[in-house]
Amino acid sequence: MDAQHEALARSCLLAAHDGAMDFPTIVERLSDAGFDGYVVDYRRNVCTYYLPDGDSLEVPGPEASGPVAALFQPDLVAAAVREAQAAGPGYTYAGFCAKVRAAGCAGYFVSFLGRRVTYFGRTAETHVELFPR
Repeated sequence: MDAQHEALARSCLLAAHDGAMDFPTIVERLSDAGFDGYVVDYRRNVCTYYLPDGDSLEVPGPEASGPVAALFQPDLVAAAVREAQAAGPGYTYAGFCAKVRAAGCAGYFVSFLGRRVTYFGRTAETHVELFPR
């Protein structure tokens, strides 16, 4: 992975956490740069970005508190996604992460090609959200 791709991936992760970019903007920037998608792993606190040739970059995330809950609750994950999409007053990505972790979400896959996000629990249960049109 070249330095430009690395810098973009790192800046997008930071921008998500500090609120400088929303999810649609991050998807657009990464996709335009040639990324296929990325995976957020809450148990390891890393985000892995993928290029079509199989190259990848692992970027540590900001510290998160508490473990991922054992019980996966897809209804609570979906509610957190709706709140994020509405981007109402007080919304933060850190708050979103805390809510889905408490709902048993161990991480999520973002597929630019599939235009979807698959949230998964520690038991490999999943919840799929399609990108809004």
